[in-house]
Amino acid sequence: MGDQLTTEQIAIVGGGGWGTSLAYLLANKGHKIYLWVYEKNVVEEILKKGENTLYLPGIRLPSSIIPTCSMQEALKSSKLMIFVVPSHVARKVLSQTLPYLPVDLSIVCATKGIENDTVMLMSQVIKDVLPSAYHSRLAVLSGPSFAKEVCLQHPTAVVLAAEDLALAESLAKVFITHYFRVYTSKDITGVQLGGALKNVIALAAGGVEGLGLGHNTRSALISRGLAEITRLGIAMGADPRTFAGLSGLGDLVLTCTGELSRNKTVGIKIGQGVKLSEILKQMRMVAEGVHTAKSAYQLSQKYGVRMPIVQQMYRVLFEDQHPREALSQLLEGAGGPE
Repeated sequence: MGDQLTTEQIAIVGGGGWGTSLAYLLANKGHKIYLWVYEKNVVEEILKKGENTLYLPGIRLPSSIIPTCSMQEALKSSKLMIFVVPSHVARKVLSQTLPYLPVDLSIVCATKGIENDTVMLMSQVIKDVLPSAYHSRLAVLSGPSFAKEVCLQHPTAVVLAAEDLALAESLAKVFITHYFRVYTSKDITGVQLGGALKNVIALAAGGVEGLGLGHNTRSALISRGLAEITRLGIAMGADPRTFAGLSGLGDLVLTCTGELSRNKTVGIKIGQGVKLSEILKQMRMVAEGVHTAKSAYQLSQKYGVRMPIVQQMYRVLFEDQHPREALSQLLEGAGGPE
């Protein structure tokens, strides 16, 4: 498939920062990209200025990226759909693709999140909405990859997972460049869990910083956060080795420490005492960790997995617990065999 797609049309559904950066990456490889964007004003701005100033300012986009609000236009004649919308609207947007899906379409999901009401992973949501003919041609993309740095061609490594490893290897070729390295995996569950749950831990890491605490505390939080993610992953049938890789430890470190991390930024403000409702009013882009915290807490209850950081983050976000009290609760419960 990698060779066949060299000059083929690709549909990217989702015109946020990550979707736009993947459009930039693939357009520079010679692909014709239809970028489906929800906001009409963003489409008009890209057409007029050649830049997505709302979600990816400062990056000049190739002319082979065609923005559109029409799902039909985006999907018509496409061989590959890259799905990159926020998790809380994934089901709704997927339903809009149904009348226009080409018969031979492959799908790569690059959304990092877990659906709130059903606690389904994004691959499960896709299989729930789309006809079974597409299920065997589904892969997921995750890993430590800030959108802006990809466009600046900073060396980046990600992982692409599919139940069929041959499909993963074929689709990986579509993305690979001299600066964008793609590893493959069959652990579609583990790769998605790592990509989603790291956002919750990043909120907590930001909270630690907002409370004025230092590197010792953040390092402990990252380490114990990874332990929580791994425990849940094992309970859900994932390969524990996945969480030591790019979609686990790699993405966790990036999101908990990087200055471009939206989730960390939200966490800092929460640690400083700003109410979540006020923070969200001021944000243009979604911090996935806020939605995922609820799903992660529900999954910990469903599978009977102890996840104290996730639990305390849930209480801070949705039960108005003070961050300092959350930290106190974590410290009181700490200790025992690692």
